[in-house]
Amino acid sequence: MAGRVRRTAPRGLSRHVVRIVRARDQTLAVKETQEPIAFREYRMLRDLRRLDLPTVVPRGVVTGRVDASGEPLPAALLTEHLQFSLPYRSLFRHGLRAENLPELLDALVVLLVRLHLADFYWGDVSLSNVLFRRSAGGFAAYLVDAETGELKPTLSDRLREHDLTVAGENVFAELLDLQAGNELDPDVQALEIVDLLAERYDALWSELTAEEEFEQAEMWRIEQRIERLNDLGFDVDELDIVTDLDGDRIRIQPKVVEAGHHTRELQALTGLSVEDAQARRLLNDIAAYTAHQDLGREDRAVVANRWLLQVYEPLVAMLPDDQRGKLEPAEFFHEVLVHRWYLSERAGHEVDIFESAADYIRNVLPQRPDELMAPD
Repeated sequence: MAGRVRRTAPRGLSRHVVRIVRARDQTLAVKETQEPIAFREYRMLRDLRRLDLPTVVPRGVVTGRVDASGEPLPAALLTEHLQFSLPYRSLFRHGLRAENLPELLDALVVLLVRLHLADFYWGDVSLSNVLFRRSAGGFAAYLVDAETGELKPTLSDRLREHDLTVAGENVFAELLDLQAGNELDPDVQALEIVDLLAERYDALWSELTAEEEFEQAEMWRIEQRIERLNDLGFDVDELDIVTDLDGDRIRIQPKVVEAGHHTRELQALTGLSVEDAQARRLLNDIAAYTAHQDLGREDRAVVANRWLLQVYEPLVAMLPDDQRGKLEPAEFFHEVLVHRWYLSERAGHEVDIFESAADYIRNVLPQRPDELMAPD
């Protein structure tokens, strides 16, 4: 493979040698490891991708490597470098503050819950084993290290709890390491953050899987439960509905839950493929555009296409070429929406979205660090 080391690429901590290289038009992460481990992880990542889980894309395994003097080198696992993603340490170096820690944890929690719903046991949950992408002001997490993972026929509660325990221990150690390196506010209480991780995991898992019982006259609660799950970004494909012998009480429990509700909805309407939180924000803007243009009686797909051509694409085209490494288009659009809200509040009236974009590009964007490696 012809390539060269990309020294500008941010990397997280790893127990393996990991290099970022450019091979023709691809940017790859190359992880040195033992040959059986490399092949096993490659197959595991492919299986997770087939399940539509957020992981890096495996591209191959290289064996039989030798150095310049002919000495053998370890095998290497090749994965695509995830654009606009950063390891957690780089996020803190780019100005992430302690108050943003809950958002980072939420991204890890959503990833862990999604993996557990797919009966995947991770075995080494940590901030170091994921990459983070910005998503409508928050974060989305992607698994990058599946070396210890296993897909089970059914994931037991015991293994889920063990994964959560490992997550707490690793996050605790990672936060202490950040503090020791003066990269995190020393007043951050690492134990409180670990407790928050467990609390948010339990809350999301319960919402997605817990049984709910109600009376026959409260059938509307089925729709309410589904709406709550949709608001969290999950679709319910199947509900287990049980009625007692008298027919007076009903018990429901989601049986098949899939993530990416808003992503799929937006993609069906516009063809855009973005993170779920970004998709939710764009869908809200389509709804606002529909109301503002009085298009409520028009077909939703037709309105979405008009919004795409008249609002989204012209606004994204305003992003200067030399600034495109700072934000992906959907996140730029989200940032402009937030900026318009601040400008409108200050002006006392709604500011035009294109004026807001121009002001954002002029006054805010230059201060942001690059999150995409600059081209050679």
